[in-house]
Amino acid sequence: MIDGKREKREFTCDEDVWQIVDLLIEETKEVNAEGKEFDIARSVDAQIPFFACRNIVYSKECQKDIQKYIYCKEFGVSPYEGSFEKHPARWIDKSFIIKKALAKKENAEIEKAKKNG
Repeated sequence: MIDGKREKREFTCDEDVWQIVDLLIEETKEVNAEGKEFDIARSVDAQIPFFACRNIVYSKECQKDIQKYIYCKEFGVSPYEGSFEKHPARWIDKSFIIKKALAKKENAEIEKAKKNG
């Protein structure tokens, strides 16, 4: 808000949307620094429909990584040859991020089911 009024923005490219996403992330971090515990991803996801289509954050690369992670987990297949030390560090980082995101999603679904009886 600027002087008590909502700021109006014109979006002309994807980068304009990502700037707002960055602002939402910072805003959530600031609120959390004051003692709140908002999930950043959930906060951004909840607010995207107010200014953009969710497809803007869709990434084919990320979808392929998620598919690979789930396939490897479900079938007990290693994503790369060799031991853990031989796997690319980038994949290891991605796999932990995916694991955490899927756990959050599962927990949210469980909580929703508890509330709905």
